[in-house]
Amino acid sequence: MCHRHTPSSKRTLSSKIFAKSAAIYSLPLTNYVVNIPKFKKNVAILAEIIKIIVMPARILVVDDEEDICTILKFNLTKEGYEVLSANSSEEALELNPASFDLLLLDVMMGGMSGFDLARRLKSEHDTEKIPVIFITARDTEDDAVEGLDLGADDYISKPFSIREVLSRVKAVLRRAAAGRRVPEDIVIDDDKKVVMVGGKEATLTRIEYEIFKLLFKNKGKVFSREDILSNVWPDDVIVTDRTVDVNITRLRKKIGEYGDRIVSRHGFGYLYEEK
Repeated sequence: MCHRHTPSSKRTLSSKIFAKSAAIYSLPLTNYVVNIPKFKKNVAILAEIIKIIVMPARILVVDDEEDICTILKFNLTKEGYEVLSANSSEEALELNPASFDLLLLDVMMGGMSGFDLARRLKSEHDTEKIPVIFITARDTEDDAVEGLDLGADDYISKPFSIREVLSRVKAVLRRAAAGRRVPEDIVIDDDKKVVMVGGKEATLTRIEYEIFKLLFKNKGKVFSREDILSNVWPDDVIVTDRTVDVNITRLRKKIGEYGDRIVSRHGFGYLYEEK
């Protein structure tokens, strides 16, 4: 129920779109008060704000092993998430993937594989931005790289610990949310050879630093793996394209909420994308 705002210790969540409001109403939400000018004209805006602040993240677990689905659904639900599960990619497509905030996909399933499902979803406008975590028994570097090359945000190998899954889910959702609403607060100090994220130094190796500098200072430009190799590694060092992918994966994790801005363009390479 909406009511007029009275002074209290509650914080106020505001937005520039509300700055010129004359008639202000408020909706108490836990420790927040959302100011809403001209309520009838801003119902859609209010609904979106409530979704961001109040609604739990919706997660879709897709695995052909019923036990895995049950375990993940139980533990994720305990953490406050809204969780649905499917035992095949085909079943997942019937659940409207666009309505979820995160997808946990098994790779090896009968029919359409997790890779094929991700490839399809990443090619469609309504689902291309939904974060994806692969969970699979195929624990090889090539499999991990293929998943990340498809645009996945993380890759977890079976057997896994629930604690690890919960931690990675939380990190991916945090990065996704930050990418939508947090202004950029990341700086390269080329004299000291450090990257500052939110005022704190990210602990990067020399290679990770050079890769990030190359992408960050050329925002929006796609660099192939060969481009990155020639710009970052010494000529007398022999490395493969996969080495680039592994370093990109580590770099994404180390720069936290900005990790999802290093985007893979399937078949082309990587770029740093401004939100």
